[in-house]
Amino acid sequence: MTNQVPQLPLSAEQLARLQEVTQEFTSHQLAWLSGYYWGRLNDSSPAQSTPVLSSVAPEVAPLSITLISASQTGNARRLAEQLRDDLLAATLQVNLVNAADYKFKQIASENIVLVVTSTQGEGEAPEEAVAFHKYLHSKKAPALPTVSFAVFGLGDSSYEFFCQAGKDFDQQLAALGAERLLPRVDADVDYTLAAEQWRADVVTLLKARVPSSSSQALAQASLGNSDTLDSTPYSKESPLTASLAVSQKITGRDSDRDIRHIEIDISESGLRYQAGDALGVWFKNDPALVREMLELLWIDPTQTVMIEGESLVIADALRDRFELTVNSAKIVEQYAHLSANEALLALVKEKGALQEFAQQWPIADMIRHAPAPLSAEQLVGLLRPLTPRLYSISSSQAEVEDEVHITVGVVRYEIEGRARTGGASGFLADQLQEDDVIDIFIEHNDNFRLPADGDTPVIMIGPGTGIAPFRSFIQQRDNDGAQGPNWLFFGNPHFTEDFLYQVEWQKYVKQGLLTRIDLAWSRDQAEKVYVQDKLREQGEEVWRWIEQGAHIYVCGDATRMAKDVENTLLAIIAEYGGMDTESADEYLSDLRIARRYQRDVY
Repeated sequence: MTNQVPQLPLSAEQLARLQEVTQEFTSHQLAWLSGYYWGRLNDSSPAQSTPVLSSVAPEVAPLSITLISASQTGNARRLAEQLRDDLLAATLQVNLVNAADYKFKQIASENIVLVVTSTQGEGEAPEEAVAFHKYLHSKKAPALPTVSFAVFGLGDSSYEFFCQAGKDFDQQLAALGAERLLPRVDADVDYTLAAEQWRADVVTLLKARVPSSSSQALAQASLGNSDTLDSTPYSKESPLTASLAVSQKITGRDSDRDIRHIEIDISESGLRYQAGDALGVWFKNDPALVREMLELLWIDPTQTVMIEGESLVIADALRDRFELTVNSAKIVEQYAHLSANEALLALVKEKGALQEFAQQWPIADMIRHAPAPLSAEQLVGLLRPLTPRLYSISSSQAEVEDEVHITVGVVRYEIEGRARTGGASGFLADQLQEDDVIDIFIEHNDNFRLPADGDTPVIMIGPGTGIAPFRSFIQQRDNDGAQGPNWLFFGNPHFTEDFLYQVEWQKYVKQGLLTRIDLAWSRDQAEKVYVQDKLREQGEEVWRWIEQGAHIYVCGDATRMAKDVENTLLAIIAEYGGMDTESADEYLSDLRIARRYQRDVY
């Protein structure tokens, strides 16, 4: 090979310099460079009367990188921000955009699209990405032969449709002809290591594919990507240690539901929040549950284990670091092999049966049915890390100042006569006493905000604990002096036992602040009545409010209520708006894009 070098029109030194300069060029850039210099050669020839190319080389537009964050609880947003910072540090210009703000019709003109998405409900896209998801799966979605993409999905394997939104985006982008840059990642609640590896892989791949940007362009990109949501000194990783001020049951003595009004003292902390935000709560597991599990597995509670380089007593590790109240198919499968239990091993072969078992049987009860001696290390290797719970804030800071309120439905049930309680709700209701400390943070939610114009009509639909953010909304509208009408749809089983914040709502009605209130009591008569039934009854008036510019808000259960309410809204739009089903669906999508239809569902 070295004997052939002198035969080239370049010296060995010239060839080396050329290779050094062009080693990071893409095939598109090399092709352009070839044509450019061929044109320069022809332009300098005396026989050429007119130049083939201008003497000034046209600028080649750099490949664009668009990073789309589709978050439900904030994890996807934080991961997207970390990847953005990685790309900027690698001198690659990137545009980070919230899925709700993304002008998705420009997808065909993108070069590189990176999607970080969570999943909600039964495998649905997070609320801020619903319109984008629907567009990509519609007949209007364009072919994407010039687009390259990568998807990172966050999920929870305790749910049947694990990371389904990520799978949907990945499969549909490929079906539209886009090039997959990296295999999709489906990450569980302990996603940190997988996310770090994916971020590194993305940066490595794009550095080889995309030219570096100028310092001026990077500075501009950094200015446009400031983390405006992180407005307090506290976060999920660095929470505020506050104190419990009030824990009051607000359902009646004979109610089959234990719903608590919780007030937390945040005085002198600087913690700020807005109506529509959520409160993140770090909790500790019930010590009785910890003892039960250790006894079933014959583990000495004083034994130590290493957790992230820290030596901890196993009892403390289980109480503070690991999820004990939520089972998953993965945990059942791993425990089946550890215990060698034939009944559990039989489930492993049937994915549906495995998932159903995990949803029906908590971890402690699974172990009780198939006890086996495990080591402390095997137990912690089986479990998932503890994650905080998010609760819709039920107060306006303009009203309560140095407090934050939440409305908590305590999860209580029995398994074979044994009382079981939800991890976070049980901690708040049963373990904490007034003045005890609690670690909290604010999860900002700019996709669930009151309209900026106080004259705008507002329709609020929130059965059960879904009433929480609307208590904060009405307090905020009151303090703002907003003149727009407010309409509340609320439902629960019984009027006498389950009318949450009844005295407050009656006060707002009397003051005229709450213009209308429609109540659905599902168990007070033979026929069950739900909020969607009340919505349907008032369909003509609801349509009139929508036509007058009303913003519609829905909070509560994503699995059934939110779907039933949406179907009712579609029926109202079709009937009173004179539209067919497809047009009504487009109309509601347009309301969502305009931030006039917002949901906080879980």
